[in-house]
Amino acid sequence: MTNDLPLLGFGLPVSGDWATPTTMVHLATMAERLGYNSLWTFQRMLRPVTGAIDEAFEAVNNPAAGSIEDAPYDSVHDPLLPLAFAAAHTQRIRVGTATICAPFIAPALLAKSIATLDVLSGGRATLGVGIGWLPPEYVAAGVPYERRGERMEEYLRCLEALLTQDPVEFAGEFYTVPPSHMGIAPVQRPHPPILLGGAAPVALRRAGRLAQGWISGTGQDLRTIGEKVEHVRAGASEAGKDPEAVHILVRGVVDLMADEPTQPRRPLQGTKEQILEDLQALRGRGVSEVFFDLNFSPRAVAKNVIAGEAVEYAERVLNTFAPTSPAP
Repeated sequence: MTNDLPLLGFGLPVSGDWATPTTMVHLATMAERLGYNSLWTFQRMLRPVTGAIDEAFEAVNNPAAGSIEDAPYDSVHDPLLPLAFAAAHTQRIRVGTATICAPFIAPALLAKSIATLDVLSGGRATLGVGIGWLPPEYVAAGVPYERRGERMEEYLRCLEALLTQDPVEFAGEFYTVPPSHMGIAPVQRPHPPILLGGAAPVALRRAGRLAQGWISGTGQDLRTIGEKVEHVRAGASEAGKDPEAVHILVRGVVDLMADEPTQPRRPLQGTKEQILEDLQALRGRGVSEVFFDLNFSPRAVAKNVIAGEAVEYAERVLNTFAPTSPAP
C-alpha cells in the first residue's frame, strides 16, 4: 500500500451467522498478520419485532440511519466483549467501537470498561461513541429520547473527567460523579482516543470540539464526505485544537468484483484497481482511516449467505488490500 492511501482497518464479525468465536479469532489474527491497523465493532442493543415500530421511530428512520429491518441488525453481539476477546488473540492491531450508543451506559461504567479494555489490550483501544437513533432502545435503556444533543455534550465532558482526573468529581445537569477514585487508569495518555459519530452539522462540529475525531455511518455519501470533514475541522478550530489532527474514520462497505460493475457504481464497489482509486480519493478528501465492515455487506449477512461463504469473501478482501505482505 502506498502513503497516499488512508490507514485500513477491518470490521470484526459481530453480526449474523458468521459471527462465531472461531471466525472472530481467524479474521482478527489474519488482519493483524496482513498489516491492518484496526478491528471494529458496533452496537445494536435491541431489534424491535416486526410491526412494533411506532410513529416515533418512523420519524427518525431515514436513509442516513438505515432501516431496522436490514440484515446487519438481525443478531448483533455486545460491542466491547468481542474486542477484549480479539485483543487476547492479537498483539499489535488496534481495537475499537464504531460506534457504541453512549447514553445507554452511565459514563462511569463506560469509563471503567474502556480503561479496562485499554489495559487488557496493552494500550490499543479506541472508543467510538454515538448518540443512537432507535427510540425503542432508549426506552429499554431507561433514558429520555429528548435533548439528546445536550445530554451527549455533557456525557463527553464527564467521560473525559473520569478518564483523566484522580480523584474525579463532576456535577452537571444530566450526570453527577461524587468525589471518587475510578481505580483503573488507561494505558494511553491522557486517555484512549474518543471518536464521535453523527451526520448533522452540529454533531460534526461537536466531534471536532469534544472528541479526537469523527466516524462516518453507512449512509454517508463518500463522494461528498469532504464537506463533513470540514465541519469537523471547524469544530476543532473553535475549541482551539489543531484541525488537521482530527481522526476521520470511515466505515466502508466494500463490494469487491472480478469484473467492472454496471455503471454508475458507488464508491468502494468494483475491481481492486477501482477500489484503490476510491481509497486514494477518500484520503484526498481528508479521511484518515477506512475500515472494511462486512457486517453491513450482503456478501456476508444476507439471508441466503452461509457462514463459510462470508468467511471466504472476507479472506479475499483482506488479502486483496493487505497493507503489507504476510510473513513467511
